[in-house]
Amino acid sequence: MNKTLKTPITAEDLADLQTGDIVFLDGLLVTCRDVGHRRLIELGRELPVDLRGGAIFHAGPIVARDGEGWEMVSIGPTTSMRMEAFEREFIARTGVRLVIGKGGMGPETAAGCQESKAVHAVFPGGCAVLAASAVEAIERVEWLDLGMPEALWVCRVKQFGPLIISIDTKGGNLFEANKKVFNERKGPLVEEVSSAVHFIK
Repeated sequence: MNKTLKTPITAEDLADLQTGDIVFLDGLLVTCRDVGHRRLIELGRELPVDLRGGAIFHAGPIVARDGEGWEMVSIGPTTSMRMEAFEREFIARTGVRLVIGKGGMGPETAAGCQESKAVHAVFPGGCAVLAASAVEAIERVEWLDLGMPEALWVCRVKQFGPLIISIDTKGGNLFEANKKVFNERKGPLVEEVSSAVHFIK
């Protein structure tokens, strides 16, 4: 499946998505990674951005001043697993529908996506400038006291992607499913290679 999600995103918008599907995003996208998650979950500070039906990006962007505003220079994804300890509660408390990052996430996030009808998607690594080109405008920034990478940058995006669904609303987890397949295939291959190079100590 290849579709465009538009914020605010509803549970119905996500219901037919499955792991491996490719989507694009139109609307508002907010960068939010480690410290933003910690401020909400550990410190109990309310986010200064309403994320109900929204999308967040685990990313530490490079942003430049553009007159009175800001210009997105580069916005590459951060490893999503760094947020695994917080994401389930983060999703439940904020109502965010689309979480984007690099690499997969674990069982807690999968459970949170199933409970709250949200999805996690992967943005390809190494494409930070491509991602920046999909940012039409930076509408505002919050928590800039955290520094540029950790601040909450509220961006208006158009056809942001491609985004590969890694966790769907039914709890399917693409990375975990692939790990099982890889581990099943690994044994015979390791045995074959080991027998051919057994003389190497």
